[in-house]
Amino acid sequence: MARERSLSSDRASRLLKLGRLAGGIVSEMIYEGASQLVAGKQLRALDLLLTPANARHLAERLSEMRGAVMKVGQLLSMEAGDYLPPELTGILATLRENAYSMPLGQVALVLESAWGRGWEDDFERFSFTPLAAASIGQVHEARTKDGQHLAIKIQYPGVRDSIDSDVNNVATLFKLLRLVPKDYNISPLLEEAKHQLHREADYYAEAGSIAEYHRCIGDDSGFELPSVDSSRSTAEVLTMSFVPGVPIETLASAPSQVRNQIATRLLALVLKEVFEWGLVQTDANFGNYRYQPDQDRIGLLDFGATRRYSSDFIAALRQLMGAARRDDLSAIETHATKLGYLRADELKPYRQGLCEMIRTVAEPMRQQGPFDFGRSDLSQRVADQAISLRLHQRYMHLPPTDLLFLHRKFGGTYLLCARLRAQVDIGALITPYIN
Repeated sequence: MARERSLSSDRASRLLKLGRLAGGIVSEMIYEGASQLVAGKQLRALDLLLTPANARHLAERLSEMRGAVMKVGQLLSMEAGDYLPPELTGILATLRENAYSMPLGQVALVLESAWGRGWEDDFERFSFTPLAAASIGQVHEARTKDGQHLAIKIQYPGVRDSIDSDVNNVATLFKLLRLVPKDYNISPLLEEAKHQLHREADYYAEAGSIAEYHRCIGDDSGFELPSVDSSRSTAEVLTMSFVPGVPIETLASAPSQVRNQIATRLLALVLKEVFEWGLVQTDANFGNYRYQPDQDRIGLLDFGATRRYSSDFIAALRQLMGAARRDDLSAIETHATKLGYLRADELKPYRQGLCEMIRTVAEPMRQQGPFDFGRSDLSQRVADQAISLRLHQRYMHLPPTDLLFLHRKFGGTYLLCARLRAQVDIGALITPYIN
């Protein structure tokens, strides 16, 4: 059952909620600490802070506020998850998966503001139960009286105006509650959260990305994209054609030939996005793919996080992947420095460790024949190397934002291929781009 709650649209009330949240958690810490002292137990601040009750309370309130609060949690979870306390990682993971939806009355008010009174007269059916609810808005299915089948993305009230203040408030909350280690610099992630949220909150920009992606993909019948209904779209309401299909992960039980073919097409699409178009939909969330078995077609959804890459960046990435394909550690270090993975003042053990991690990531490119995602332990080995770099080298430098979002794309696609237990000849797919 969908969880509903009206979103506070003014900054003061949102700040007040965070203040109450911090106060409630501190009160719980005091109570829990007193109880443990009476019981003669040794006190540890993190154990007091992230009790099961506090963890649930924190996750519940952050997901209720949506917007910037959820985006900060999502970015921290993706990029810093290996370094954060496991209790906090669990909380942040829930922010990627759960969000409250707006109640019917609030949805109606937003649409009345965008379309005017009597908007419902144009529709044969409008489902007020959202298909999906995320950090910026929620999506509804509808059918017009003239037969158009639509997906309508509706932005939460006040989200756009509160982005910068919300991000700053959440940073203050995390610092006050010491949820992030003091030597971990999250400032770049906070600034990126602001930038990305402002872009995702501009539905005109997303409509432009959809149009550009349409031009790039051309007449490829293996994919279906939504088309924007500009007459019913504003900066807060994005109206698109409905893209049908079953969730892509349901193919996990399909015959191996189907699973392998779908995974191969998805990976080939990622390489086209990066190396041919320089236009990447960077959110490889499973929910952004639909499979249409009758047409053997993949539906692509949600272009709010679409990112453009320069020809210079693509050329540098091509050189790095070529060096990794050749298993040339010296060249890997050279090109990793050019891309911003490494800086001149880093210690040699760290430089070597990072280059080894890039070398490990490239294993599927060097393999002869299909790479078996279902049986591989590659993601665990890479995670172990990342933890070693972050914990033992105490290295807090994050690569440039453009790279972080490519990590998100490649990592999400890898996880989807693993879910499908697919076998894909990655070497054959990558060869035309790096030779």
